[in-house]
Amino acid sequence: MDLFIEGDPIADTRAPDGPIETRWERRRFEAKLVNPANRRKMTVIVVGTGLAGGSAAATLAEQGYRVKSYCYQDSPRRAHSIAAQGGINAAKNYRNDGDSVHRLFYDTVKGGDFRSRESNVHRLAEVSVNIIDQCVAQGVPFAREYGGLLDTRSFGGAQVQRTFYARGQTGQQLLLGAYQALERQIGLGNVEMNARHEMLELIVVDGKARGIVVRDMVTGEITCEFADAVVLASGGYGNVFYLSTNAKGCNVTATWRAHRKGAYFANPCYTQIHPTCIPVSGDHQSKLTLMSESLRNDGRVWVPKVKGDDRSPRDIPEDERDYYLERIYPSFGNLVPRDIASRAAKNVCDEGRGVGPTKLGVYLDFADAIDRLGRKAIEAKYGNLFEMYERITGEDPYEVPMRIYPAVHYTMGGLWVDYDLQSTIPGLFVIGEANFSDHGANRLGASALMQGLADGYFVLPNTIANYLAAGPFEKVDASHPAAVEARRDVEDRIQRLLAINGDRTVDSFHRELGQIMWEHCGMERSEAGLRKAIDEIRALRDQFWQRVRVPGDGEGLNQSLEKAGRVADFFELAELMCIDALHREESCGGHFRAEHQTADGEAERDDDNFAYVAAWEFTATGQPSVLHKEDLNFEYVHPTQRSYK
Repeated sequence: MDLFIEGDPIADTRAPDGPIETRWERRRFEAKLVNPANRRKMTVIVVGTGLAGGSAAATLAEQGYRVKSYCYQDSPRRAHSIAAQGGINAAKNYRNDGDSVHRLFYDTVKGGDFRSRESNVHRLAEVSVNIIDQCVAQGVPFAREYGGLLDTRSFGGAQVQRTFYARGQTGQQLLLGAYQALERQIGLGNVEMNARHEMLELIVVDGKARGIVVRDMVTGEITCEFADAVVLASGGYGNVFYLSTNAKGCNVTATWRAHRKGAYFANPCYTQIHPTCIPVSGDHQSKLTLMSESLRNDGRVWVPKVKGDDRSPRDIPEDERDYYLERIYPSFGNLVPRDIASRAAKNVCDEGRGVGPTKLGVYLDFADAIDRLGRKAIEAKYGNLFEMYERITGEDPYEVPMRIYPAVHYTMGGLWVDYDLQSTIPGLFVIGEANFSDHGANRLGASALMQGLADGYFVLPNTIANYLAAGPFEKVDASHPAAVEARRDVEDRIQRLLAINGDRTVDSFHRELGQIMWEHCGMERSEAGLRKAIDEIRALRDQFWQRVRVPGDGEGLNQSLEKAGRVADFFELAELMCIDALHREESCGGHFRAEHQTADGEAERDDDNFAYVAAWEFTATGQPSVLHKEDLNFEYVHPTQRSYK
């Protein structure tokens, strides 16, 4: 059977043309509006309460819409955005070092290896300057210089300092700002907050998204919830690899259920491997811990020059160390983008020069920075990160170098959306990491927080009105055939999982799936490896539906049942990720095909044949997906060999 079939091309019909500097302004003016009196008659469901979902729900409620918000955590503030550490990009040029909206636009398109849309990225760069003002007004405690001005630092892929930060807790502080705005609207009665509820299905009526099926994770009650539009802000799918920097609860179910109902899934193989994570220590681990990329501002990355050198790092003289990023990429040094740094770390470890018990690690050394700036200055910048590292490893990074190694972090793929952030299902909008739109094949550090808040505070509240202006739509309730069918599908799936009563745990299947994905669809992919992975995923998925054991029932709290549903969706996603990686016969960003590399081991793009977004349409379980291509056109940043040397 064919792995996929090619369908008609797809185009972003909402994207304006003309000068790129005025496209967003013109789109906002041309979009239809909803007057304040009519907004009160309309309901919007927002799934997810991270930076994108929390800011969107708060802003839509402030505009006068009735908002119903859902998250599976016990509180909106526990969304995974809270784990982001290093900072948020904005083109304010406070440093007067040559930054501008155009330079942020350029760096982001280049950083994405020329696989993102110019219009979207320019809008992101424009809106970035407003985000900082919004967050400062909310009281976000950004770091400040001695004179009181907001401080910035460097991040990978840029030669200017544009990253605003709050020590090593930027995501937490930004999320608390959005959370305060959301809680204010909850208190005013404009947002109905539903914590501990998981979306398990999308309700589509007459081709439009009109609601969701949710399960109360405490009582087990399954209900249908309705609205005039649905917004998915449910994050990424890095946990398909089992071991990742994501919270254990992060999953793909909300977006995958929408995909099965007709929303195209774009670029699923684009996975970001973060170079600055604490290495795996053993088979007992269920997740990995991120050390912020901001550490590469002052830390120097190195390994011994000689293979098998087991001496303590402090006993290895300077002339016997290989500061390989500084050697290979002198222009950017330790601040090369994440995909470049990750592959470089893998290469030196493959050569036998890795450090630590597993030899899958490199040093991140702060000795020079401590000598130059003093320990107190380093503590002020990174103190909480150093404390976290010491608690996990038992090693003091003020005295010995950190050991780091790449790990799965962010996913650039997601549901396909147009310029208005609307999916291929009318009325279904997708924001933040759940969509594919802004980062191409590689996300530059400190851009995830920027995109989440840009989508939630500034983009979606403008574009969703163009759709809602045609409403309010016909009232739908739980008796509608589409709702009855969606609910029955959820109930049948739960009963099917409970009825298997096999001999293997959900986690054992998830871990094995993750090993397949990391081995064959991780930092390096090949045709032979991907084909092997597809066969292994299909065989393991068949075993899952025959042998998984889900204890308990569906009439209350059952975390095994929750995980089983999520892992079932990960199996289907994993196969599509491998098919997407297999069909893309090039290397770009985080997608590195062993067959497509330059003489010096860098990614080799094929712009003639692959300068497009791969948007996949679901057909039926066991049937080939349909590939729709959206051509990418570059008018302002012309694709070149991506070099950071």
